[in-house]
Amino acid sequence: MAFYPLQIAGLVLGFLGMVGTLATTLLPQWRISAFIGSNIIVFERLWEGLWMNCIRQAKVRLQCKFYSSLLALPPALEAARALMCVAVALSLIALIIGICGMKKIQCTGSNKRAKAYLLGTSGVLFILTGIFVLIPVCWTANIIIRDFYNPAVHVGQKRELGAALFLGWASTAVLFIGGGLLCGYCCCNRKKQGHRHPAPGHCVSHTDKPPRNETVLNRASTSYV
Repeated sequence: MAFYPLQIAGLVLGFLGMVGTLATTLLPQWRISAFIGSNIIVFERLWEGLWMNCIRQAKVRLQCKFYSSLLALPPALEAARALMCVAVALSLIALIIGICGMKKIQCTGSNKRAKAYLLGTSGVLFILTGIFVLIPVCWTANIIIRDFYNPAVHVGQKRELGAALFLGWASTAVLFIGGGLLCGYCCCNRKKQGHRHPAPGHCVSHTDKPPRNETVLNRASTSYV
């Protein structure tokens, strides 16, 4: 396989994207308290994530609490939870499929075409994972920015973009690049196989010609008669 480095690069980036997706899902820094106007409380900082909220006070350890009720959560938070869980599952499935399609792995025997299709499927799943991560991250960022500039929202309720959102954007870029490399490898392998095995239509014209020996025998029998 001439494009073997594409496999390694794609799977490494896919693995990093999976780790970033998992970290983005678990980290509580999706929304952080904003210090604006008279709301200058430097001794207390509030973090809000998908699963918990945390309060960090000066010279006091971080205190976190899981959300007590699932039904009382905002619809945007519930949707973000579901999409991020689907993204983590997809990234794990994509990584397993990609490992099965590696050159040194004998799950599919020595069938190069099957390995290429497995890597292509892995690349598509990595790209889908990036889309599933991008939707809740951008959605949450839009809500934060909208409320921040909304004068009807109290200053104490305004939030800023947390580190988890930036990690989600970075993970999305890594997933897109890794998935693109794996899909590119699959396309390059298909073109290589196509050049190596030409279509049978090019040789059809030669099969219609009768053998030379049969033509000579037919002419001899006709002249004898």
